[in-house]
Amino acid sequence: MDNNLTPLLGMTLQQLRSVAESVGLKPFAAKQMARWLYVARVTDIDSMTDLSLKARAAMKKLYTVGRRNPKLETLSADGTAKYLFDGVGQRDIEAVMIPDRDRATICVSSQAGCRMGCTFCMTGRQGFHGNLSTCDIINQVLSIPQSADLTNIVFMGMGEPLDNLDALLQAIEILTATWGLAWSPKRITVSSIGKLKELKTLLEVTKVHIAISLHSPYSAERRRLMPVEAAYPAVEVIELLRSYDFAHQRRLSFEYTMWKGVNDDLRHADSLARLVKGLDCRVNLIRFHQIPDSDLRPATTPTMERFRDRLNDLGITATIRASRGEDIMAACGMLAGKQEHKTI
Repeated sequence: MDNNLTPLLGMTLQQLRSVAESVGLKPFAAKQMARWLYVARVTDIDSMTDLSLKARAAMKKLYTVGRRNPKLETLSADGTAKYLFDGVGQRDIEAVMIPDRDRATICVSSQAGCRMGCTFCMTGRQGFHGNLSTCDIINQVLSIPQSADLTNIVFMGMGEPLDNLDALLQAIEILTATWGLAWSPKRITVSSIGKLKELKTLLEVTKVHIAISLHSPYSAERRRLMPVEAAYPAVEVIELLRSYDFAHQRRLSFEYTMWKGVNDDLRHADSLARLVKGLDCRVNLIRFHQIPDSDLRPATTPTMERFRDRLNDLGITATIRASRGEDIMAACGMLAGKQEHKTI
């Protein structure tokens, strides 16, 4: 992609109206462009055949579609596929496609690296290298081979989505607008550590599902695992969430990675149940996937099952999330944007 040209991919209808004006087209041409970008999914301006030749020639001097194919594809034994894309700050980023019976979910990245510093996450341990643009985010959705078959999208890849709020909201607008991909918000989940101001904005202006990274019910322990607990205490995040309705269309979940001897005993289960009591929510128990240079170890399966059963007994819906893509470093916490894995 020519870095001197402005990508059209990732633009809203209002922004496309400005593009139309810049090349002498009427405002209604913006809807034509949006249809070509998000419905027909063209990769070049010349394919926008209901725009005049003159307009297309003028556009090509200023703009490009902005689609970029993945640089690398890696396939897991369980059918999960990981894709490496150009990122920002001289760091690549990754997206993961997870097939599951009648569902095909893409896990997208929102940043190259992450500034949240979670000790158990390979992305967080590499530091922050830059925010992805809306074009970068939408490109992950449109440019993987299984794009046409996708049923769901989760913002759970590299980065903290709410740390890149403007690009996130614009991506959600494109995904859900009638002039865009026209997805239901029920097909979209945004995962966050719980940046309070940004989380409130997300809750107010969208109807997407929310997943909060919790990992411990105890503040001091969570802070050791997730330094952001100091700025965004879990109790304050949960207090905010209590102001919203999760009993109907919108779903709330808490992500809880389990480590042996750290947060996996029944005392933790009891405290976790007290913390989220009264919320319409689900707790997803996540197997820890061993990462280099970490002393953390995964909780055993029997321990996770006892923990799940205790939460269910206490009235909290809890499930153990199936682990996918661990053999290709595509599971939770393992994304690092590196080309060290085998190409298939």
